Amino acid sequence: FYHEGGVDVGDVDAKASRLEVKVGEAVDAARVGAALLGAVGEAERPRLTQFVCALYRCYVELSFAYLEINPVVFVGDTVVPLDLAAKVDLTAQHDCGAKWGALDMPAPFGRSRTPEEAYVEGLDEKTGASLKLTVLNTAGRVWTMVAGGGASVIYADTICDMGFSRELCNYGEYSGAPTKQHTYEYAKTILSLMCREPVDQPGYEPRGKVLIIGGGIANFTNVASTFGGIIQALRQYRAQLVAHKVRVYVRRGGPNYQEGLDAMREAGAQLGIPISVHGPETHLTAIVPMAFKYLDPAFEAKPPLAPTYA
Repeated sequence: FYHEGGVDVGDVDAKASRLEVKVGEAVDAARVGAALLGAVGEAERPRLTQFVCALYRCYVELSFAYLEINPVVFVGDTVVPLDLAAKVDLTAQHDCGAKWGALDMPAPFGRSRTPEEAYVEGLDEKTGASLKLTVLNTAGRVWTMVAGGGASVIYADTICDMGFSRELCNYGEYSGAPTKQHTYEYAKTILSLMCREPVDQPGYEPRGKVLIIGGGIANFTNVASTFGGIIQALRQYRAQLVAHKVRVYVRRGGPNYQEGLDAMREAGAQLGIPISVHGPETHLTAIVPMAFKYLDPAFEAKPPLAPTYA
């Protein structure tokens, strides 16, 4: 806090008084007055103290990442902030989105959202689970539907390390125990992108695509339930998936995983879609070279690097 604001305030960092408040700690009027408002007139100090305490409570409740007011003035007995700048972070949107109201969050790194990305973002805001989608290359042949933020990084790294970075179509995750319905909505969004190219277009020859449905061993996500949502989407897009010569590769573990894997095998047989299904006995990324072998019969996975010791 600095008692003289406005455009000519100068170097605030050098002039300002500071009060350090630990996370989870409340502020009280006595601390605010003693640490920040020593240069404020006696008549204004009580009202300004109330304002600063209320402002801090607001800052915490709305999960602000940054908030600055310059200047703040008195109009009679009322404290009036004349100019304010604040920042919020998307990580707090689930908890504070309703309080924030309608905010137009910019897309990261200057890129504009696709309609599908915006749709998944909307789903993510409506659930306590995590649903994320970034579209990279709709003309590629490698699509992923990965459970877990850590697993999504591992699968993307493996795909790129094996030489298929230019074919990687998307990046994202579903995690945190999404419902069957939310998983279905997420899955059908990815399948709609995957099957967008018109196979009946003259001169178009499907080269085959793969869908990698991977994930680690879940802690509390019901694998059978989430797989039920994915299977529902596969049924809806069956004709397009067959026309595009899509093959699906699955690896998952966790609660009710065996039921989920059995359902996925049965769905593949019923729908006529080749689905290679694997449980936790299979290495997390082992399905990646299996998929690449379909896209390129000459593909040979690089042997793992031998560990080196200093």
